[in-house]
Amino acid sequence: MKYYFILFIFFASYGVNASAQTLETKWLHSINSQSSIKGSSKFISNSAAFVVVGVPFALLAEAYIDKNESGAEKGWYIASSVALSGITALVMKSCTKRERPYVTYSGYIVPETMESNSSFPSFHTSVAFSLATSLSISYPKWYVIAPSMLWATSVAYSRMNLGVHYPSDVAAGAVLGAGSSWLTYKMNQWLHQPIKRVTKRSMEWLH
Repeated sequence: MKYYFILFIFFASYGVNASAQTLETKWLHSINSQSSIKGSSKFISNSAAFVVVGVPFALLAEAYIDKNESGAEKGWYIASSVALSGITALVMKSCTKRERPYVTYSGYIVPETMESNSSFPSFHTSVAFSLATSLSISYPKWYVIAPSMLWATSVAYSRMNLGVHYPSDVAAGAVLGAGSSWLTYKMNQWLHQPIKRVTKRSMEWLH
């Protein structure tokens, strides 16, 4: 039931944008105009690809080296959550085909980088929040939750500051990312722990 509610928010955010386009665009313009942080935004935005791949890989590598089955389970869960989020975001992009804000509002929204695919939802935000949420579920400690969520939020903000996404794009990406992590976690329970079985077999094979 929770997942359907998440989906409702996800699609609603896109529908609301159609009727509040002018207000949203003004909001985006104010964020996009903050030129003093463009350098930081580029760095944070570019970090997403490395972090969402590097963190699960590092967790899995350490777990398999130490023969830590519990750690490997968490690593596979995080990796699968990010993968589900990314794939879903790409599918949504191909279905919505929303133009980037700098295309629709050329000269008003100034991009720092050009993107080839559609705008809705934000892929970077989706995978960032998926990683942050799955890390928070796997390691429910404040020193994991706070930095990971702060980083994911920074990624979302950077995409608007760079002029490549509307606020509704990143909001939908955040909901999609968090929802994908929650769904992956629940599906693993509903399907009788397939991640645990795969981890156990891979541990036996490698060792």
